[in-house]
Amino acid sequence: MRSGSRRSKPGIAAALSAALLATLATAQAATLPEVYANALRAAGIPVGAVGVVVMPLDGQGLEAEANRNRPMNPASTMKLLTTYAALRTMGPAYAWRTDVAMLGAREGDVILGDLAIRGGGDPSLVVEQLWLLVQKVRGLGIREIRGDLVLDRSAFQLPPHDMAAFDGDALRSYNVGPDALLVNHKSISYSFVPDEPAGVVRLAIIPPLAGSKAPATVPAANGACGDWRGKLRADFSRPFAPVFRGAFPLACGERSWNLSPIEPNAYFAAVFRALWEASGGRWVGKAREGIVPQGSVLLATHVSKPLAEVVRDVNKYSNNVMAQQVYLAFGAERIGWPASFERSEVAMRAWLAEASLAMPELVLENGAGLSRSERISADSLARLLADAYRSPVMAELMASMPVVGVDGTAALRRGAAGAAHVKTGLLNEVRAVAGYVLALSGRRYVVVSIVNHANAGGTQRAHDALLEWVHREG
Repeated sequence: MRSGSRRSKPGIAAALSAALLATLATAQAATLPEVYANALRAAGIPVGAVGVVVMPLDGQGLEAEANRNRPMNPASTMKLLTTYAALRTMGPAYAWRTDVAMLGAREGDVILGDLAIRGGGDPSLVVEQLWLLVQKVRGLGIREIRGDLVLDRSAFQLPPHDMAAFDGDALRSYNVGPDALLVNHKSISYSFVPDEPAGVVRLAIIPPLAGSKAPATVPAANGACGDWRGKLRADFSRPFAPVFRGAFPLACGERSWNLSPIEPNAYFAAVFRALWEASGGRWVGKAREGIVPQGSVLLATHVSKPLAEVVRDVNKYSNNVMAQQVYLAFGAERIGWPASFERSEVAMRAWLAEASLAMPELVLENGAGLSRSERISADSLARLLADAYRSPVMAELMASMPVVGVDGTAALRRGAAGAAHVKTGLLNEVRAVAGYVLALSGRRYVVVSIVNHANAGGTQRAHDALLEWVHREG
């Protein structure tokens, strides 16, 4: 009898544990709106896989929560921490500088020696701005460079970046790493434009690249659009001479494919040479990395657009490399240059302490959310958003966030359309939404929902339902 009694105890304990877990899950579900909980169940997502906070900013109104203090992978909603901290620390008018210096002597319209470009970490230096910088130098009467183009990236102190490390795709633009001399996000846009009368598809490459041997056209095909990238059977192993062994379906209309197949020095050199020669200049050297010596003759400077506009690009379109550039500048402005991820993490933790925004669960890697290791809780994100709403930079941060049903990454969302500013997050097994919802009552709410689960891909209906519930019932 005693032996049998001992054998039954584990079964009793397991049953009691299961009952306790079921009770806790039921209690948590009871704190969530029914439409949201039902949508989670329909997607096969247990309440234990979500972190949720709904709270009114004036202290009165609807409230909901589940696992609010649990560390979660937030995906791109982590950008809210980075951009808010940067706005508070650096100010909305903060700008980056990119300098052009002459390292050789000048003889008439010729530089006898090297020309240097010193990057300051500008996240928004696109080809149009580089063109303007070239025009400034050409406007000084300089026609020819008889030396190298020295690329000074010393403002950042970073390890080599492996574009394939995150998900094995070394060509995708979202995997581009930060660079003190980042131009055009190191990306190439291949635009396919059907020309039905000619029976071909025109290929346009932006930005123009000196030395490119890409074909001017690719074969056209009939039939459904479908997986048009796969149908092209593209080979980018020789990035300056891509090959398309397939055909582009005419039914697709005009499409663009953004990739980053060229290493940074070769990319910068090809873009610069194309712009320089198109303006009537001549350059006979090569591009190489180096440091601009003190006392060098400064020829021209490009000042970036202000941080408030950069933050808008980061959050509206969830630009990963721009977010990392902002994160690095934030750390360097607080601790000192050169910038590094280590300095930025130290600076972020110090800033959170100063702001009385304790986040003991916080795990940082790059500040962009493009990470398998970054962690934050729904409660921490909610408190951050509440603090931001009461801050001097509230307008800049809120304006940077996509408006549901209107623009950015939330353009196709439906919950609280036109009445919610939210940042979305998407990774494999992660879906998140965090931001502000204006209810029909006139109250404004902070809403955070993070899902970490294998079925997270089916979460959009639940998130839309949560936003709409707050909008209508709040």
